[in-house]
Amino acid sequence: MKYCLLAALFFVVVPTFAEDSFSIYLVRHAEKQAVKEDPKLTPCGKRRAKQIASILEHTKIKRVYSTAYQRTMATAAPFAKQQKLAIKQYSPAKLTQFAQQLLNQKENVLVVGHSNTTPQLSALLSELDVPNITEKEYRNIYQVQVSNSGKTLTLLTQPLTCR
Repeated sequence: MKYCLLAALFFVVVPTFAEDSFSIYLVRHAEKQAVKEDPKLTPCGKRRAKQIASILEHTKIKRVYSTAYQRTMATAAPFAKQQKLAIKQYSPAKLTQFAQQLLNQKENVLVVGHSNTTPQLSALLSELDVPNITEKEYRNIYQVQVSNSGKTLTLLTQPLTCR
C-alpha cells in the first residue's frame, strides 16, 4: 500500500515540476526592392527567406506571424509553406500587447517584422536591452527561449550575404 501511494504521488507531483519551455524566433524581413510603397523582395531576399525556412525547419514552430506588408509576408511564406502553417498578421503598432500574447501562448513561433520593430519586440519578450539594427541589416535571427528558470536571448546570424 505504501508503494502504491508513493507511485501515485510521483505521477501527480512530477508533472508540476516539468519545465514549460518554448522559443520565439524573430527575424526582420529579407532584402526589399528600392521602391517607396510596400516593396517586394529582391532575388537575394527570396533566397534569404528560403534560408530562414531551412534554418528553422526542425524547431517545432506552431505559428507564424507577420505584419501585413508584402516583404514580411514573402519572408514568412517559404517557412509557412514548408510547415503547412497559415501566416497570421499582427500590428507593429501594438508590440506590447503582441509580446504578452506570444508569452501567454507558450509555444514555439516565428515572427517576421521590421528593422524598427524586431529588436524592440525581442527586448519586450526577453526583458533585456537589445540594440537597434540599421536598414542594411538582414542576417539576424533572435531566439527568445522562455522556461520556468527565466528567459534567454540568443542572437544567431544567417550565413547568406548579398552584394
